[in-house]
Amino acid sequence: MFSKEEAKKLRQDFWISFGKSFPRKWILYNTGIKDFSFKFHFDLKSAMVSMDIENQDLEKRVELWENLISLRSILLEKYLPKALFEDTVFLENGKEISRVSVRLENVSIHNKNTWQETMVFLKENMAIFEDFFNEYEDVIRP
Repeated sequence: MFSKEEAKKLRQDFWISFGKSFPRKWILYNTGIKDFSFKFHFDLKSAMVSMDIENQDLEKRVELWENLISLRSILLEKYLPKALFEDTVFLENGKEISRVSVRLENVSIHNKNTWQETMVFLKENMAIFEDFFNEYEDVIRP
């Protein structure tokens, strides 16, 4: 396969290429809501765009999650019909979060032949998540 250095270089090349192909200032961590952010993810098997609630205060995380759940039908019907709602996700570091995401399967950051498809997926779906957030921020915000 690839050495650690080769894999690191591929990851860097992908994200640099993505930034150059789709130059835009994304919201990401600048939501104005503590521990609520948008994330891009691309690994050896899939790509994902997500809204993550990472607040470790369970009460606050549940409050934000319930606000998102109240908008579930709108998100699914008008924005992202394939969005997956997961109230409990454990990250590799053991941290427990809540997440709404969309995924693209059968792509790999190690396979440059899947990069263009992945870049378009990431760009289009993040833009949709941001549109949804901008429209319903007042409902999402605790």
